[in-house]
Amino acid sequence: MKRFMLAVMLLILGACTTATAMPPAPAFYVIRHLHTPEGVTDPDLTQEGQEAARLLAARFGKGAIAAIYVNSTKRTQQTAAPLAAKLGLTPKFYDPRDTAGLVAMLKAETGPVLAVGHSNTVPDIVAGLGGERPAPLTHPDFGDIWRVERDGTTVRDKIR
Repeated sequence: MKRFMLAVMLLILGACTTATAMPPAPAFYVIRHLHTPEGVTDPDLTQEGQEAARLLAARFGKGAIAAIYVNSTKRTQQTAAPLAAKLGLTPKFYDPRDTAGLVAMLKAETGPVLAVGHSNTVPDIVAGLGGERPAPLTHPDFGDIWRVERDGTTVRDKIR
């Protein structure tokens, strides 16, 4: 009987687990593509935009971003290229006309992610992630980056 009780106690103790705190879920980063000339279809980044893209890469260390999302435009790809190269990541493509689809892909990621968008998509992306919707962006609004926490806390910063 003692062996039976000992076996039962060991089974019960073995089933117990220690609760561990879950680390906070990683953040989302959303940036509008960097500086481009106005009125040009699918332009390359300007010299200023290329420099800002290098500053974006300098902002994040190894492991700070797990995935980068861009679309088929040169400006989003060129914005992300220095950071992707630094981190050894291959950017993932999304359809800029499908904000809901992009938001679903971002939320499915398990690490911190960066999405590069456009003046007309960034507010919807930030809001779709649960963040505070930014005011409409105009052509000169380059270099702003939004960090959206999984709880909706939103911080707007500038690439310097």
